[in-house]
Amino acid sequence: MDLSTSRRTFLGASAAALALSRTGASATTEDPREFKLGVATYSLRKFKRAEAIAILKKLNVKYVDIKDVHLPLTSTPDEIKAARKEFEDAGFIIEGGGNITFAKDDEQDMRGKFEYAKLAGLPLIVCAPTHVTLPKMEKFVKEYDIKIAVHNHGTEDKHFPTPQSVLEVVKNMDPRCGLCIDIGHTARTGVDLVDSIRLAGPRLLSMHTKDLADSKARESQVDVGDGILPIVAIFKQLRKMNYTGGVMLEYEINADDPMMGMQKSLAYERGVMAGLKG
Repeated sequence: MDLSTSRRTFLGASAAALALSRTGASATTEDPREFKLGVATYSLRKFKRAEAIAILKKLNVKYVDIKDVHLPLTSTPDEIKAARKEFEDAGFIIEGGGNITFAKDDEQDMRGKFEYAKLAGLPLIVCAPTHVTLPKMEKFVKEYDIKIAVHNHGTEDKHFPTPQSVLEVVKNMDPRCGLCIDIGHTARTGVDLVDSIRLAGPRLLSMHTKDLADSKARESQVDVGDGILPIVAIFKQLRKMNYTGGVMLEYEINADDPMMGMQKSLAYERGVMAGLKG
């Protein structure tokens, strides 16, 4: 890790060094007043649920967002409850689930996904709706008391490429309707990352973290701390906002053997968080 470049501020360098010394620390030592550092299990998409849970335990994370590869949407109620129990028995707090697509203009389909979320213990659904389905989801948010966080997917996303495009729709909806800002996808659209987080304010309900070597190239993802995204400035803004939502690592590289890169990425983020306390 090159800490000599201009991007590595003194705070960032100190935080990263501290992080490397904390990789073996128990997740239970994390300050509950902090934003919730965890993992989106899409990061472990090549692994079966039991294998993914074992890896997550080794990573010492407390919070998880469950991807449907580890709990299929087609599961029976009993299967959903059993899977939830596996995560909870392993000591994890389920921060949310997804990304779940809401592309069908079909309220029965929407209700089924909220029922899934209720049984799975998801307080929040990270979702990919359309401009047609998003307004219709609000009534289910109210009925089930489950938050929705629209995940922006960058330049390829014809519905919600940026956080700003989500805010435009949810700004007058129930406060439980908000955003999951994916910092990698957001950077690729050219908008300012830190300002996007500031603009989201209380509508920011979750976040997916990663890092890029080239802010315009999706395939340039690297371990967090090794790229050019302003991780320290992002965390500073989250602290300034008193953000307490999920900060979920979504690690999309080295799918067959992600452990080392995920550990390194989480260590860097833990170090940045620790540095902000100073």
